[in-house]
Amino acid sequence: MKVWTVWITGLPGSGKSTITRSLHQRLERNGIPSQILAMDMLRQAMTPQPTYSEEERRSVYATIVFIAALLNQNGINVIIDATGNLKEYRQKAREEIKNLIIAYAKCPIETSMERESERLDSQGAPRGIYRKGIEGKSATVPGINVPYEEPLDAEVIVETDKIAPAESAQKIRDTIIARFEEQ
Repeated sequence: MKVWTVWITGLPGSGKSTITRSLHQRLERNGIPSQILAMDMLRQAMTPQPTYSEEERRSVYATIVFIAALLNQNGINVIIDATGNLKEYRQKAREEIKNLIIAYAKCPIETSMERESERLDSQGAPRGIYRKGIEGKSATVPGINVPYEEPLDAEVIVETDKIAPAESAQKIRDTIIARFEEQ
């Protein structure tokens, strides 16, 4: 199997992190090791007091793409768990990472907002972001105050309001296997 990166993108609360963990476990059970790069964890290391400015986002996304490409060069498969709200961030990944799959965790914003407000384990993500965006306490919430540009070039789309995280992970796993299995 070729070395690869899959970027799971979607709105905050769309299920990216849950799908990422499930995908990682499924791959491990099939003897396919991978490293998760979670944007929220990387952001905590890079910007302990984030502003979520466009400049900061550009820098953090460039860093996650660089790390993924470096890991791939060293034979490590990567799962990126990151909103990646702008097309330009994902396009940079396409330019820098040879074997990349974009997996879109598609979810209506209303469902994402509800999930985000109810989740107990934020997995490093800031809490109450949609509420803060609506109340004007944050001006940088994807889907509220800044755009979330849906990936029109995603290799796989999982509609997370219609299928369970395990099924979403399986669909992404199957796409990885089909695309990168040695012929």
